[in-house]
Amino acid sequence: MPASSLRARKVAVWVAVMAAALAALAVPLWRAGPTLYGREEARSERHAYGADEPVACIAGSRLGPSGGSAREETPAGTRYLVKTPANYDPTRAHPLIVVFAPHGVSCLLSERFVGLTRAATREGFVVAYADSRPLDAKALEDLGRIPALLAGRWCIDEHRVFFTGHSDGGTVAMAVTVLRKAISPAAIAPSAAGFRGADLATYACPPPVAVMVQHARNDDLFPGFGRESAAWWAACNGCSGKPEPRADGCLAYPACRAGGATLYCESEGRHLDWPRRNDRILEFFESVARLPR
Repeated sequence: MPASSLRARKVAVWVAVMAAALAALAVPLWRAGPTLYGREEARSERHAYGADEPVACIAGSRLGPSGGSAREETPAGTRYLVKTPANYDPTRAHPLIVVFAPHGVSCLLSERFVGLTRAATREGFVVAYADSRPLDAKALEDLGRIPALLAGRWCIDEHRVFFTGHSDGGTVAMAVTVLRKAISPAAIAPSAAGFRGADLATYACPPPVAVMVQHARNDDLFPGFGRESAAWWAACNGCSGKPEPRADGCLAYPACRAGGATLYCESEGRHLDWPRRNDRILEFFESVARLPR
């Protein structure tokens, strides 16, 4: 079996094990009442286009609608919700954020849970929220196709693609990046992901990718996983030295390779809680300049 296929199978098996552990707790967790953002945060905002956002797509070549589309599906039937700036210009190349959902959560509920739409579209991002799927190798392949599917319908800058997500969603953001499926992200911001350092250490490092690992200090489902996975990403990204505190409370690893900035951001709360640092996530994504790979 080729090394790449073996690596993909190993990642898929680990993801499936973590997903099964979470699935047993998913119903009681969501009954515990995750905090959702208000409906106003699901509204697309106008973006002030600038001269530095060049025309990149021929008029009429991208037929995705402005504002929002809830009718998108992958070939395997995974539904995803797409939100654009309210004044979306189909000739400009937009950065893309793909948000992967917690276990059992629909794209519509994921949007309310994460609350990125309003702020992200104001900054010129297109945002896609994918439905949760039971995780296995086929699911990872399918979810990994979403950026390319979007780029065929909306004008997307494929050098500015970003992943985030919580719990199962954070695990998918990491797994798809490690497996290097389809369009590779310039940066990821996983939250409460089910990878620990010892598990990641069995996989080959991807090319440098900027990473903002987010994890709750009191996560009782995956305790300490975030700090361990951040250290693995820092080593992959060639960072050196101990992480240094930033004014926003995150730890930044020093001297990382170009394109491989690595942060660890710890928050209070439970495994169930989204960290609610959306402004920081968007700032992180905006700061990343993707290098040719």
